[in-house]
Amino acid sequence: MRSVRSGFTFVELTVVAATIIIFMTLMLPGLTRMREAARRVHCRNNLCQIAVALHNYHDAHRVLPPGCVNETGPVTLGVVTDNHFGWIVQILPQLDEGNCWEQFDFTRTSYQQAPTTVKSPAILHCPSSPMQILSYAGCHHDAHGPIDVDNNGVLFLISSIRLQDITDGKAYTLMVGETLPPVLGGTWYQGGAAALRHSGTSWDSIDDAAMRAYYHSASIKDELDPKSPEAQIVSGFPLNFGSVHSDGTHFALADGTVRFVPLHANVSLLRRLGNRHDGEVIEEFEFP
Repeated sequence: MRSVRSGFTFVELTVVAATIIIFMTLMLPGLTRMREAARRVHCRNNLCQIAVALHNYHDAHRVLPPGCVNETGPVTLGVVTDNHFGWIVQILPQLDEGNCWEQFDFTRTSYQQAPTTVKSPAILHCPSSPMQILSYAGCHHDAHGPIDVDNNGVLFLISSIRLQDITDGKAYTLMVGETLPPVLGGTWYQGGAAALRHSGTSWDSIDDAAMRAYYHSASIKDELDPKSPEAQIVSGFPLNFGSVHSDGTHFALADGTVRFVPLHANVSLLRRLGNRHDGEVIEEFEFP
């Protein structure tokens, strides 16, 4: 009698394999979108906590922290004798980062700290960023210019802004937003270009090639040749807000809310949001 063997034929196995491949191909974009959505929620929560910490600092000191502490200005690249501690260091206790706070020696300037012992807290990193370095900056001005005592934002050189000083309304004034990773702008605990940005330039004009060069430069910034083409690209980047999210940037407003600003938002609106006291009426905006 002829035996009957059970099992799949080659054709059946090929069909099953092809079905699985097609299914996975259809699923992967959805999984990628879900992961990015989760990372975006995480980023938003980071900014919410930073905004709460700034408000708690205000409750304790009756003013927001100075964007940069220094006797002279405007803020430049700095020398070892410059203080240049920034606003982020001031709110470390409010961020429940007491251990990080204790690592600083405040009898020395920010340029004299030991970078190997002062690690940036995880809350300062957007999970969508390929580099785990500072992802958020305070708004110091509504136009391109130096960080100085006469800026129109809420965090600038030796600033001491009270919430009641924000006469345009806290719901219409930027406080902190996402940024591209700093490359040539100092460290996260300094009050320079790494931690302070302006709202006067659109961020949607950077092409893909320049963005790739920027991130590569950020990854090798300690070995970056200042005369290289990549260094020239980085040095020409506008010191404004921006993010690695494909369609916009998160901002914490002075009232503590966090809004997602679309990539192609009106630049004039962003400028007005970056000014705490220009007296202009801002129309209702529909940022989610």
